[in-house]
Amino acid sequence: MEKIWLREYPPGVPAEIDLNEFGSLKDILEKSCARFADLPAYSNMGVTLSYRDIDRLSSAFAAYLQQVLGLDRGDRVAIMLPNVLQYPVALFGVLRAGLVVVNVNPLYTPRELEHQLKDSGASAILILENFAHTLQEVLERTPLRTVITTQLGDLFPFPKRPLVNFVVKRVRKMVPAWRLPGAVPLRQVLHEGARRTLQDVPVDHDDLAFLQYTGGTTGVSKGAMLTHGNLVANLQQASAWLSTVSSQSAETIITALPLYHIFSLTANCLTFMKVCGHNILITNPRDMPGFVKELSRVRFTAISGVNTLFNGLLNTPGFAQLDFSALRLCLSGGMALQRAVAERWQQVTGVPLIEGYGLTETSPAVTFNPLTLREYNGSIGLPMPSTELSIRDDDGRELALGEAGEICVRGPQVMRGYWNRPGETAQVMTADAYLRTGDIGYIDARGYVRIVDRKKDMILVSGFNVYPNEVEDVAALHAGVLEVAAIGVPDEKSGEAVKLVVVKKDPALTAEALIEHCRQHLAGYKVPRLIEFRAELPKTNVGKILRRLLRET
Repeated sequence: MEKIWLREYPPGVPAEIDLNEFGSLKDILEKSCARFADLPAYSNMGVTLSYRDIDRLSSAFAAYLQQVLGLDRGDRVAIMLPNVLQYPVALFGVLRAGLVVVNVNPLYTPRELEHQLKDSGASAILILENFAHTLQEVLERTPLRTVITTQLGDLFPFPKRPLVNFVVKRVRKMVPAWRLPGAVPLRQVLHEGARRTLQDVPVDHDDLAFLQYTGGTTGVSKGAMLTHGNLVANLQQASAWLSTVSSQSAETIITALPLYHIFSLTANCLTFMKVCGHNILITNPRDMPGFVKELSRVRFTAISGVNTLFNGLLNTPGFAQLDFSALRLCLSGGMALQRAVAERWQQVTGVPLIEGYGLTETSPAVTFNPLTLREYNGSIGLPMPSTELSIRDDDGRELALGEAGEICVRGPQVMRGYWNRPGETAQVMTADAYLRTGDIGYIDARGYVRIVDRKKDMILVSGFNVYPNEVEDVAALHAGVLEVAAIGVPDEKSGEAVKLVVVKKDPALTAEALIEHCRQHLAGYKVPRLIEFRAELPKTNVGKILRRLLRET
């Protein structure tokens, strides 16, 4: 397809990125640490690590992996941490040692953890003590040879370090009893690593950087093989986009989404590291009052999140009273951004939510709206530099502008494939090297991409396609709705009917009133037949609503 979207690029954004400027993520990290040495890099609970600190600590961690554990280039190391200072230290240490990062969700059940450790073949793991009891259940059935444990405050200075660790373990009782014989404390690892010399390992674009697991909500999770080249490409694409709103001062970004998730990993941890950003790590964003309190202490310029996170903040007392005078960049991704949330966010903060789109398999950014956008436009934006998009039907034929079909992507950020799953790789890759995303959308006359819905979530009513995103967007406009999900349920007459599962904002909201509201904005076949009210909706670890679980129940 002709790249008509290039005409809409903001001034200064190139059509193609320079992939050869950096040889690897390791190259980017080391150059940033040298260039920005004394500037703040990552903060958590009032403690800050500078780029110099990150350089020193990650080097010690890497040296331990190399010199003490004897791990070789390409070996896999699992990291099972929430947003704490230990995460970037370990992440960059693994990469600098020439090893492969396996990000692990700390909320995994023993079954999920066992699968990921077995599938990845991880040799070592760094785990927060709060979750060590989960690992204890499965350790003997995994290939792990080394377990490194850490406490929440391990990288805090004295006396904050022992105080925080004592409160977490003894006062709040947040660390279930665990026993992992031979486990090594992180502080010992860093001490021993600092006494050794990190050997430089040549790493290039073709080397694996991450096994990033995906698909756990629809079946057995599989590892997307993301190379250094994939991530370098996405960082180059993202920083080219960021250059349109660059300023002389560094950005301070609120990082609430977990860093083990591809959106936060690339958009926050890596991209802002490359451009001298300061990440404020929020360990528990589900504690909304505590989250708002953290925000009140920081003069932040940027924030990223998903629709449910922004909606949650808007409905938390005290948020609207925060100082947003420095805020100028709000990035939304991970799930569809609802118009009601976007418009209210801009009313409260004075800054628009800028929506983008991506997948784990694409490192993740595929499209993004211009960061100079002044208001919500209902689009997921323009394809990033060096990215090709093709909208195709079920037979693989390319469709014309304005026609809805499966979004297919080709570009340097697209994964090598799924780890040890050539069959599943073949199912998602076309003969001409496009990735089939499973998302339905179209490209408009200006080149903006508009997503309709997930292919598997589409509802078929009397032969007509109903896209849940559209129905949810309309329902969310009702003042009495806090959260909503649309699913298809069996219907004798129409095959399927639309059902809404709703969390109320107004306790007086009735099903009849909500259906009438939808009837005013939707064609008859799209109007929900059934309404179910619930106290909460099932969500993934980053806040994406799980329609699959709603359908199953």
